This record gives sequence, structure tokens and C-alpha cells, in this order.
Amino acid sequence: MDVNLVSYAQWQSLYSWATNNGYGFEYAGAYPAGKAANHPVQFVDWYYVVKWSNARSEQAGLRPVYYTDAGLTQVYKSSGTVAAYVNWAANGYRLPTEAEWEKAARGGLSGQRFPWGNTISESQANYEGCSNCLGSSYDLGPNGYNAAFDDGLDPITSPVGSFAANGYGLYDMAGNVREWCWDWYAEPPYPTGSPYLGGSDPRGPASGSYRVMRGGSWADLAGVARCASRSINIPTYLKEVLGFRCVRGL
Repeated sequence: MDVNLVSYAQWQSLYSWATNNGYGFEYAGAYPAGKAANHPVQFVDWYYVVKWSNARSEQAGLRPVYYTDAGLTQVYKSSGTVAAYVNWAANGYRLPTEAEWEKAARGGLSGQRFPWGNTISESQANYEGCSNCLGSSYDLGPNGYNAAFDDGLDPITSPVGSFAANGYGLYDMAGNVREWCWDWYAEPPYPTGSPYLGGSDPRGPASGSYRVMRGGSWADLAGVARCASRSINIPTYLKEVLGFRCVRGL
């Protein structure tokens, strides 16, 4: 798994290569105006990050993971929204499954709310503090957007890697921006393949209407930054609270 969220600088460097090698994107991604390019890329929908992950694989000489046909012969490069088929055996870059993301976020801890323990403060993550909100006794605040990064420019993201890493050496697994996962959203009663049905490597249901996002953002309260919290949206969702990171097959 990527140690850091994909930054705008990393996104843009590969975006230029991708668009010169047959990849189509409707938008170029973005980062906060007036801030450095080491902030996480935003305004990238689920389809964008799937194609970008394929381009990253090809540039690195690895086998792409996502295809537009069930026979896995046509690499997903096209603009627009088409079905994505997965070669799970490929050694290229892809989005983490929801189960992979949560295991990675916990950093080796078990039964804790956050990657480091059961409470959260703005010295540990970039989120919106609300220590007096109902049910948020574990939020030590202070209240409001993180003062270390609130410079009056919206969105209030932070440079990737601004906080201590978790037990697996991963940064920003709580806060900063939410992260796209591979999975279609599953709700009770859980269908076959749901990460909440157990198994050694669940990959989510085969179809759905919404994709899963994890991790919480600079604009979310502490509850959304919990390791177990799930957010969902349509895969064409574009917002300044949403980014991603990749994993790679071995």
C-alpha cells in the first residue's frame, strides 16, 4: 500500500504521461488554490483513479489490473464511465478493497477506534474537532477545523504525511481526505462477498450503486475518521474531501 495519499504533484506527473499514452480523463484533478502540490489530489472520481492506477502500472512496466472486458484483453483507458473488470493476479497498481483498507488503517492494533488508539485530537489527524458533540467523548479537539492548517483557504487539507504514521508506517489513514476503495457498498443483510461476512480476502459484492470511501476528511467529524467508519457515494462523485492511495500486487 502507498505510504501516503496520492499528492497532486504525483497525480499530475503521471496524468501527463497517461494522456500521451491513450488514456482519457474529463478533468485533470485539482488541489487547493494557494497551497503546495504536496497536498492530496482532489476532484478525482472513482473511474479516474482506476484509469490512473492502470497508467501507473504501465509506466512502471507492470501488468495493469483493470479492463473493459470480462476476457481481460482491453486495458481500461477510455474516457467516460464503463464497467471495470479486475485481474486480481496482476502485479500492477489498484485501489484497495474495503477489507484491505481497514486492516491497513488499524496498523496492527485490534479493537481500537483509530489507527493509534481510542481517542483522537488535532495533533494526530486533520479533521473537524467537536469535543462537545453528542457521542464524541473520544474527540479531544480542540473544536473546529485543524488550526495548524486552517489558513482561510478552503479546502483545509494538509500536506501528505503531516502526522505520525500508524503501526504499519502508513500516513493519513484518518483524516485529510476520504479515500476511494474498490468495493461496491454492501448494506445489511450483507450479500456474498461483503467484508463483514469474514473470509481471508473479501472483495465486496459483485454489483451495486455506490462505491465505498474510507478514512474521513478535513471537513468530517471524528466519528467519520474511525477505522470502521464507512462512507459511500456514486462513483462519479467529485469533491474536495476525497482522494485515494493505491496498493500493488506482489
